[in-house]
Parts: sequence; structure tokens; C-alpha cells
Amino acid sequence: MTKKKKLTPKQEGFCKDYIKTGNASEAYRLNYNCSNMKTESINRKATELKANGSITARVGKLQEMLNKKFEVTVESLNKEFEEDRQLARKLDMPAAAIAATNGKMRLNGLDKQIMSNDPANPMPAVIKVEVIHK
Repeated sequence: MTKKKKLTPKQEGFCKDYIKTGNASEAYRLNYNCSNMKTESINRKATELKANGSITARVGKLQEMLNKKFEVTVESLNKEFEEDRQLARKLDMPAAAIAATNGKMRLNGLDKQIMSNDPANPMPAVIKVEVIHK
């Protein structure tokens, strides 16, 4: 079993700044003393650091954590719209309830007209949404 090599504080800072800026050279400048280095040297060092297996793994982990933090799905948005709709109904705010219902419809593609494939009945299918007020 291989033991994971712990990153130095500068390497950890490089990883975080690389995620923030998307630029390895900038992340290198923010974490290492580059006052006597040419731009080409900074770029080379940043590329070498970025290619380090431990750095690559940490950047990947940070990116994964960031993606999860801001993950938005159709399911999560549906849940939020439903919570908003229920709250609006509880507060007797029908316009807000209707807006939340419309948001759910748009999110799920139910706001589009659905055309009938039946040549005998070419009218669009109608989706009826009923808002019940207390």
C-alpha cells in the first residue's frame, strides 16, 4: 500500500489558485518567489508542478468538490420550485404560486405546445394546469 505524499503549503496554495484562475503560471506566481525569474522559467516551473502526480490528484479533488458544491440538477430545481410553490400557497400569494408552477413547467419542457400526430385531429394537445387556491 502506497502512502500518499502530503503537499507543502505552497503546493496546496498552487492547487487552489490554479482552480481559481485556471492559469498555472499565475498560480505559481501567487505561491512562489518569482522576483528573479523570467516569464519562460515561471511557465516551465508551473507546467512541471502541474504535471506532478500529487498536484494533479489534488487539483482533480478540488475541482470535484467545487462541482458538488455548486451542483444544480433538474431534480434540485424541481424541489426548489415546489418548495416555493407550497410557501406561496401557504402565504396566500397565488401569483407567486403560479409563477413557481410555471417555472416547473418550463424546467420540465411542459410549456411547449405538443402537436398531435393524428391527421384527423391536427390540433395541439392541451396541457391543463389547475391552481387550487385555499
